[in-house]
Amino acid sequence: TNFGQLELIETVTLASGSPANTLDFSANNLKPYNVHFITYHSLINSGNAEVGFRFYESGVLESGSVYDYGLQFGTTGGTFGQSFSQTNPRGKFGDLTTTSTNSCNGYAYLYNLTDSTKYSFYTFQNHRTGQMEFGSGVLDQASEITQIQVCVASGNFSGTLSLYGLRFS
Repeated sequence: TNFGQLELIETVTLASGSPANTLDFSANNLKPYNVHFITYHSLINSGNAEVGFRFYESGVLESGSVYDYGLQFGTTGGTFGQSFSQTNPRGKFGDLTTTSTNSCNGYAYLYNLTDSTKYSFYTFQNHRTGQMEFGSGVLDQASEITQIQVCVASGNFSGTLSLYGLRFS
């Protein structure tokens, strides 16, 4: 084992012909890592709405408005702005308004998921044609996370997502 090494936990590809509105990574595979890394590419959202994630705590999906986030965005046209919430129903990868020719690519680091004494938080960065976003957020309660669900606010999504653990980080 090399400390700091990324270890692939799971890769899931949702084809454009069979999109979904949620994707659960396999259960109980988050230990022994305290830092996780998610990559996503060619992500397309038919609902032109926020894409994010929810956590399972001891097998129960946390779907309440308990996720906080803040993000900033910029466009090639020179527009810059921000978005934030202290009562969101999901952690946020960004406002991914996409089309079949304008997919999103990015990554997120997730921290303290398997430590029941700490808050779970994350940072992310993504881009699509003409826009970039970056930000961070937190599940505002201490709990052990046992599974991750990727989800959209509306519509369905397709693309490839990979979940990694960072060895003994």
